[in-house]
Amino acid sequence: MNAVVSTNGTRIERAPKLNRTTRSLPIELDWARLDAARAAFTTRRVDLIDARFLLTDVRPEAGQVALARVRRLCHHTRLQDPHGRRVTLFPGDEIIVSFGDRYAPQQFEAYVPDTIGPCHLVASGGIAAQATSWHSRIGRGPTEIDVLGVLGDLNGMPLTLARYAIDTPLEPVRPDKVIAVAGTSMDSGKTMSAAYLVRGLARAGMRVGAAKLTGTGACNDFYQVLDAGAAHVVDFTDAGYASTFQADAEDIENINACLLNALARRNVGVAIVEIADGLLQRETAALLSSERFRASIDAIVFCAQDALGAQSGVDWLHARGHNVVAVAGKLTAAPLAVREAISVVDQPVLGLDGLADPFIAPTLLGKPYQDARSA
Repeated sequence: MNAVVSTNGTRIERAPKLNRTTRSLPIELDWARLDAARAAFTTRRVDLIDARFLLTDVRPEAGQVALARVRRLCHHTRLQDPHGRRVTLFPGDEIIVSFGDRYAPQQFEAYVPDTIGPCHLVASGGIAAQATSWHSRIGRGPTEIDVLGVLGDLNGMPLTLARYAIDTPLEPVRPDKVIAVAGTSMDSGKTMSAAYLVRGLARAGMRVGAAKLTGTGACNDFYQVLDAGAAHVVDFTDAGYASTFQADAEDIENINACLLNALARRNVGVAIVEIADGLLQRETAALLSSERFRASIDAIVFCAQDALGAQSGVDWLHARGHNVVAVAGKLTAAPLAVREAISVVDQPVLGLDGLADPFIAPTLLGKPYQDARSA
């Protein structure tokens, strides 16, 4: 085994490089074995009936669907299944996951491994990757897994999330109104704010849809906005991505177009689009600096943990031509922080109750309450 040392000083074992002078034959899969394996949320669109072989002599790539065995439980002790249930894991369990990179300052930095073999479960939504660093509060590190191979079809081609992605019409369409929710960082209150805004607009009589545009595949945010009253919910995994970390700016713009199309086809009048992580994250910064993306949305609700973050974020977004209509997020939990924010931003500062209010929420669309039901 080749060893590397992570940024937090933890020793990580990497799998050795495969000897390419010999090639392993695909292993025929028994359906009973696949049926017994625990499939992850990220693979929910994959039709496992297409899986006929286990490919062990392929180079892993983001989005490939793999069969893995749990070796040692550490941080993640449960796996989110396609229906959102947290399935308890045991050593020796076989799980169906997807390769993907991960960027999460509060959890893991991780990358698709070079070879089939030992790596980590870096997200409970079912992401297999090689963790290189993690937050100090994750004392035991990532759960260890052994990837047994990539699922292959009858022709020996790897199954990928992209193969089962939703179709994007040639003619671009989008809901009548689109509000993006962005923030200073991970855990700034974006998902909660998006969910309560969905609730406020739904209570005002609107047909509201929600999309998670970037991030790491998991069901938490997906089901939270659904429970809040969203008529239809999609995320980047529906567009064929296990994670958007390291995706090109054009790819994320295309994901955005794909998801807005999907919501429009469900007759959604208003879409709430959440953008993961913070303004300084590479993919987020590129997306919010994109003219194509700016033209696809009508407004932004910006989430922050304190007043300075709110002021800096609003200024950053204004410099790129965005229409910021409200400040929200974790800062609104503290009355003192709210008063500080009110003193440095021109936008209304809305807590969860304000976002969920059927009289207030429609004003973020430029609509008084009495016009809301025509959206």
